[in-house]
Amino acid sequence: MIIARRIVGEIHRGGLVRGDKLPSEKLMLDEYQVGRGTLREALRYLELSGAISLKPGPGGGPTVEKPDATHLMNSLGLVLQFEGAPFSTIVEARAGLEPMAARLAAERITGDQLQALADSVTKMGENLRDLDVFLETNRVFHDVIATASGNVLFGYLIDAVDGIFEGVAVGVEYPTVRRAKVHEAHRAILDAIESGDGTAAEQAMRTHVAELSAYLRKKFPSALSKPVTWEAMQ
Repeated sequence: MIIARRIVGEIHRGGLVRGDKLPSEKLMLDEYQVGRGTLREALRYLELSGAISLKPGPGGGPTVEKPDATHLMNSLGLVLQFEGAPFSTIVEARAGLEPMAARLAAERITGDQLQALADSVTKMGENLRDLDVFLETNRVFHDVIATASGNVLFGYLIDAVDGIFEGVAVGVEYPTVRRAKVHEAHRAILDAIESGDGTAAEQAMRTHVAELSAYLRKKFPSALSKPVTWEAMQ
């Protein structure tokens, strides 16, 4: 861990970005004064964390990457499973995080992000009978808002929480009528964000998440009590 942190420190101080090469194994062994096994364990840890990739052969070696929400999702999934946390934990977390993210997004969203948000709403509305498209556009919608909040922690947390697993993995169903209600809620949130009204965006998201929570409690109470498992993550 000490060597892994030193390597990350060198990446930061050197201003290295994704795709940049790190020094060869020989140079790093000389610099850090450790054994080959220790160095390789450090590099392997950084690879699993998403900070670097290790490419074999000529021209290979350690290359700088950028961790994404998948790595946080995996860590959270493991923690929640070993804590015995139920699926309701995810629902409650989203209820707390997403309204504030929507408020910030209304104040900070870029033109490209707004277009991506609008496109997800349009695509969902045009494909309400297709469950796969519904789930895809639903996730895109919430991820764009999280990123548009301008708060990196919100962005990664919401993306990771959404990615731990879709409700369908624990038995939640979304009939066409329910999908239409979700689409209607997304349209209201989009309108508020597009107008730059943070208060309205926060309230629209809070209403949306509350309606989803009520739907789950009424229709799928047993799903809410099912434990989060790493193998069920999407």
